[in-house]
Amino acid sequence: MSAQETGPKSVVGPVTVRPLGEADLDRADKILREAFGTFLGIPDLFGTADYVRTRFAADPHAAFAAMVDGELVGSNFATNWGSVGFFGPLTVRPDLWDQGVGKSLMEPIMGCFESWGNGHLGLFTFSHSPKHVELYRRYGFWPRFLTAVMRKPVAARGPVPTRLLYAELSAADQAEYLAACRSLTDSVYAGLDLEREIASVQAQGLGDTVLLPGESGLDGLAVCHCGPGSEAGSDVCFVKFGAVRPGRQAGDRFERLLDACEQLAIERGLGQLEAGMSLARQDAYQRMVARGFRTGLQGVTMHRPNESGYSHSDAYVIDDWR
Repeated sequence: MSAQETGPKSVVGPVTVRPLGEADLDRADKILREAFGTFLGIPDLFGTADYVRTRFAADPHAAFAAMVDGELVGSNFATNWGSVGFFGPLTVRPDLWDQGVGKSLMEPIMGCFESWGNGHLGLFTFSHSPKHVELYRRYGFWPRFLTAVMRKPVAARGPVPTRLLYAELSAADQAEYLAACRSLTDSVYAGLDLEREIASVQAQGLGDTVLLPGESGLDGLAVCHCGPGSEAGSDVCFVKFGAVRPGRQAGDRFERLLDACEQLAIERGLGQLEAGMSLARQDAYQRMVARGFRTGLQGVTMHRPNESGYSHSDAYVIDDWR
């Protein structure tokens, strides 16, 4: 996701890009809040949610700062999910919109993807902004599907049998379940791997990963952020990624996974469950609506190459690439 504009103007001083450092995080966070608040006209859009520090801690080598006249004026982050890579939030100080800063922050991101060897790349941006879509189209990304960021009030549904939490496992069991997670995500989309995301949530104490063992292996997983300081914010359990094993009864497994995420929210004392869903995953989306999820933010995912990836009607996957 990004909050910046594009255009032919040039900035007063040259734009340079360097790795983002810990000393930059407060300033980068302030710019992110100013940029999105200005673009959407919503002050304090993020509240206690944190996208800058969490993304930096996940992979400091994939975080970049744009500098003008010695001042930090924007930042961007790349994320590696195995065969899938995406980037954002890309943010630029509002008084420097339309001056090429956003373009400068794309170059090192594309370099990350090349070095990682991701086969399918993506981003989430504003579907109503032709300027954003056109900028990313120049880098080979193509708008594919609307993606709804949805919430519902948490309601008790009873405990989910066999549900496990990654943080509560022994080190040996964690290693075993990471392998099972890789097998599950690979069955959803070849090479898709959430190990880095699971490890980052664990290491930063951002939430937990819900696991659903089944008779034939792992039935489902959901990487969840919980509460302030994470990407969820106060009173929210945010499912950053969730997936169930494809095939017969995948819809039933998806319902169980949502139940398990809601159970985690209750255990953490959180009142809202948030999850992103591509409208290309028609049955999964309709099941969420039937459970009371409602869309608060809607954007478009752009893909490179112009292929569906794992956004299709047979996929029961939760994500939004913000």
